[in-house]
Amino acid sequence: MTKYKLAQLAEIKYGKDHKKLGKGSVPVYGTGGIMRYVNDFIYEGESVLIPRKGSLNNLFYVHGKFWTVDTIFWTKIDSKIVLPRYLYYYLSRIDLTSYNVGSAVPSLTISLLNELVLDIPPISVQKDVVNKLTAIENKIKINEQINDNLVELLDLQYNKLITSSTLEVHNIQHIGSVTGGGTPSKKVKEYWNGEIPWITPKDLSQTRNIFTSNGSKSISNVGFKNSSTKLLPAGSILYSSRAPIGYISIANNPVTTNQGFKSIIPDKEYPTEFIFELLKNETSKIVNSATGSTFKEVSSAQLKNHEIKIPCLIDCKKFGNSTRPFFNEIRRLECESNLLLKVRSLLLSRYF
Repeated sequence: MTKYKLAQLAEIKYGKDHKKLGKGSVPVYGTGGIMRYVNDFIYEGESVLIPRKGSLNNLFYVHGKFWTVDTIFWTKIDSKIVLPRYLYYYLSRIDLTSYNVGSAVPSLTISLLNELVLDIPPISVQKDVVNKLTAIENKIKINEQINDNLVELLDLQYNKLITSSTLEVHNIQHIGSVTGGGTPSKKVKEYWNGEIPWITPKDLSQTRNIFTSNGSKSISNVGFKNSSTKLLPAGSILYSSRAPIGYISIANNPVTTNQGFKSIIPDKEYPTEFIFELLKNETSKIVNSATGSTFKEVSSAQLKNHEIKIPCLIDCKKFGNSTRPFFNEIRRLECESNLLLKVRSLLLSRYF
C-alpha cells in the first residue's frame, strides 16, 4: 500500500450551468443523479462525481461523455496510479458528511477533498478488486433487465384481459380488505428493533423491487401490541396512501406498515397478481380523488369505495394463474439480487 492525497490521484473540477445547452444524448448529472440529456459534454472518459452541495455521500462512477452542474464535482483521474472505478469504491466507503463545511446546506470544498489520504495498492490488486465487484454489479443489472421485461409482459397481459373481457362495476373493498397501518411510540425503546418488519413509504421509494420483505426499521411484539399497526399476511398489496400516493409492493412475508399505507389483503378470492396490476392502473384515478391541503391523502373510506371496472372472478383467477410464474421469477431474481448486494457490501468492507 502507498499513501496518496486525493490531489495526487485526481484533479477535482467544478461543474457548469447546463440551461443553455440543447437536447441530446449526453447525461447531465446533479447530486441526485441524471437531470436531463444534452448535446454537449464537459468531459469524456472515466470519472468519479463527488457532490459539492446536498447529499454528500451520493457519489457516481461515470464513463463516456457527460456533463455536471455546479453542485457536483467531476474528476480527472491519473489511471496510472489508481483505476477510476477503484477510486469510486474507495471514496464511497468514506463518510463525506463528516467533512461538511456548510451550515444551511451540506457542502464540500476542493481544498478539503484534496487533503484526503488514501492507501492505494498496486494496479494488479485494484484490478482484482474491481473485477470481483463489477461481476456482481453486472449480474444485478442483468436481473433488473430481465425483471423489466417480465413487468412489461405482465402489463401487456393485464391490458389484454381488460380490453377483451366484459367488465363488472365494483369497488376496491369487493376484491380485498383495506387495512391501515400505525406507528408505535418512538419514545419507548422496547417497541423497536424487534423481529416484525415495519414498512414506510420511504422504504419503497428506495427500491425498484416489486416484493418487500422488510424495511429500514422493525418493531417488537410489545410495540406491535401497543400500536394501531396490523400484521399483513404474505401476498398483501402494500399501497402508499400519502407522501406520495401510489407506491405499490407485494409483501413477501408477514409485515406491518406505518399510517402512510392503505394496504389490501387479498382475502376475497381475487388473486394478489390481479390486484397488484389493477392498483397500478388505477393509481392516477386514485390520486385525482385524494384530498388534503398540506399533502394529498387517500382515506380508507375513499379507497374502499373507489369504483373499479373488472372482469368476472373466474377470469381474474385465470389471470392470476397464468401470470404467477412471471411474478415468481421476478421474486426469485429480486432475492438473488438482494443476496448479491449483501455479498458486495461484505467485499467492500473487506477491501476498503
